[in-house]
Amino acid sequence: MAMWRTMKGQDNKGRKISGRTVRRIATFARPHRGAITAFVLVSVVLAVLGVVTPVLAGRVVNAITGGHDVSVVVWLAVAIAVVAVADAGLSLLSRLQSSRIGEGLIYDLRTAVYDHVQTMPLAFFTRTRTGALVSRLNTDVIGAQRAFAGTLSGVVSNLVSLLLTVGVMVTISWQVTVLSLLLLPIFLIPARAMGGKLAALQRQSAQYNAQMSTRMTERFSAGGATLVKLYSDPVEESREFAARADDVRGIGIRATMLQTTFVTALTLVSALALALVYGVGGAQAILGHLDAGSVVALGMLLTRLYTPLTMLANAHMDIMSAIVSFERVFEVLDIKPLIAERATARALPEGPVAVEFDHVNFSYPSAEKVSLASLEDVAVLDSRGGEEVLHDVSFRAAPGHTVALVGSSGAGKSTIAQLVARLYDVDSGEVSIGGQDVRDTTFESLRHTVGMVMQDGHLFHDTIRANLSVAREGVTDADLWDALDRSRLRHVIASLPDGLDTVVGERGYRLSGGERQRLTIARLLLARPRVVILDEATSALDSTNEAHVQAALDEAMSGRTAVVIAHRLSTIRQADQILVIEAGRIVERGSHTELLARGGRYAELHDTQFAANGRDHDAAR
Repeated sequence: MAMWRTMKGQDNKGRKISGRTVRRIATFARPHRGAITAFVLVSVVLAVLGVVTPVLAGRVVNAITGGHDVSVVVWLAVAIAVVAVADAGLSLLSRLQSSRIGEGLIYDLRTAVYDHVQTMPLAFFTRTRTGALVSRLNTDVIGAQRAFAGTLSGVVSNLVSLLLTVGVMVTISWQVTVLSLLLLPIFLIPARAMGGKLAALQRQSAQYNAQMSTRMTERFSAGGATLVKLYSDPVEESREFAARADDVRGIGIRATMLQTTFVTALTLVSALALALVYGVGGAQAILGHLDAGSVVALGMLLTRLYTPLTMLANAHMDIMSAIVSFERVFEVLDIKPLIAERATARALPEGPVAVEFDHVNFSYPSAEKVSLASLEDVAVLDSRGGEEVLHDVSFRAAPGHTVALVGSSGAGKSTIAQLVARLYDVDSGEVSIGGQDVRDTTFESLRHTVGMVMQDGHLFHDTIRANLSVAREGVTDADLWDALDRSRLRHVIASLPDGLDTVVGERGYRLSGGERQRLTIARLLLARPRVVILDEATSALDSTNEAHVQAALDEAMSGRTAVVIAHRLSTIRQADQILVIEAGRIVERGSHTELLARGGRYAELHDTQFAANGRDHDAAR
C-alpha cells in the first residue's frame, strides 16, 4: 500500500509522480531483467529462510519442555545451523547480484547522460554551471541507483517475509496475531506523513550539493584560482563557501533526524507489540492454551513482522528519494539538442572546398531552448535572447584562399566563424562548404573538414601526446614530432624531461601562452582539415611569440581555405579578401590596398591601430 501510494500519490508540494517517469525507469531496468529476476528469487528464498528459524526455535523449546529424545533437539539444532549457512551463502549471492544491478544501472545512466550532453550545442555549455551538471552525473545517478541496489531487494524480501510471518503466526495463534497488529495504525501514520517531507528534503539537498560542487569546480580550476588570488578576499571566499556547506549540513541533519525519528518510533512500536505478545502469549501458556515453544516462536516471528513493516515504510521514503534523483537525471536527458544530424546527411566532397555564406541571418537561442534553471543555479531562466546578431551576411572564400574578418569587438566575427563549424545553426540563409549546406553534412565529415584555432586554445589536463592525439586516430610518434616541428615547438617539447608524456596541467597552464597556442596549431596540423578557422589566434601574444605562432599559422593555412579573425591588421594584409564587420553586417570588403584607398571603416581601424602602436602610418601603407 505504501509503495502504491508512492507511485500514485502526491508529495507535500502536490506534484504527482508521473507514470511516464516510472515507465522510463523501467526502460533503464529492462536490460537487467534477467539479473533482477534472479535477484528477486534469491530474496524470496532468503525471506522464507528467515521465517523458518523462529519456527525451528519454537520446536526446540517444545522438545526440551516436552521431554523428547536428545536426538530431536540435536537434529533441530542441525537444521537451524543448515538454515544459517544457507542464509549466509544466499546473502552473499544476493549482495553480489544487487551490486551488479546497481553498478550496471549507474553505468547506463551515466553513459546516457554523458552521451546526451555531448550532443548539446555550444550555447548549452556557455550557460550551464559545470558543477551542477557534474552533480547530475554523480549524486543524482547514485541516488537513482539505490532504488535497485537496495530498495528492490528490501521490498521483495520484506513483502514475502511479511506475508509468510503473518501466515505462520495465524496458524500458531490467531488471537495473539490480531492483538499484535492492533498497533499497526500507529505504525502507518508516520510512514505516510514523512515520505513527502523526505522527498522535498532530497530535492533541496541535491540542489545545495550542486551549488557547493559548482563553487568548488570554479575556484579549483587554474583560471578560477588565479582570479581569486588576484581580486577576491580570502575571508569572503571562505564565508561564501561555508554558507553553502552549511546549507548542505543543515539539510543533511534534518533528513537524518527525520529518518531516525521515524525508525525510532517504529522500533518502539515493535517493542510494545513484543511486550504484548509475551504478556498475552505467556498468560495463555500458563493457562494451557499455548505451549512455551509457540510463545517463543510468536515472539521471534513478531520481530520478523515489524522489521519488514519498518523496512517497507522506509522503502516508501527511499523510493520517493530515488524517483527525485531519476527525475533530475531525466531533466537533462529531456533537453532536446538544437543541432542534430539529418537522416539524409552526407559527407563533403573530396578535394579543396570553398566556404560560402548566402544571405545568412542569425540570433543566439534563448535560455529556455538550451538550458535549465537548476543547471544555471537561478530561480528563473533569463528571458533575453533571440535578438538577431547577423544580418544578411554573404561572402565566399574560394578553395585555397583566405578571407579575413575585422571590426569592432562584438561585431559578430566569432559568430560567423562558429557558424562555419556548425557550432550553431543559422536562422535563415545558408552556410555551405564545397557547395553543400553544412546542415546536410554528417558531423563526422564536418569535423574532419573544419579545423579551428581560438585565442584561448583549450588543452586538457593530460599529456602532450594525449592532447595532440585527440585530433586524429592512429597517430604515431613520428606524426606528433612532425606536427610539433612544423608548429615551431619541437625543441621546446624535446627539452622537457618527459617529452611527449609531459602533463600540461589544467587548460595547459604549465606552458607559456605562446607554447599553448603553438600546441593547438600542432593539433590542427595533425587533423589536416581542408578549412582552417583562426579566431584571434595571436592577439594575446607578445611580438616574439607572435612571430613564432604566425609562422606556424602560415604553415597551417598553406593550401587550405581559411577564415581568419584578426585584431592585429598587420597579420592579414596578404588575405585574398578582407571583410569589415560592424553590428552584424558586412560594411566593407576588398583587399588591404583597396580598403585603405577607400578611406572607410577599415582605413579608420588601420590608422587608429598603427597610431596607437607608435608606428609610422605612411610606412605602414
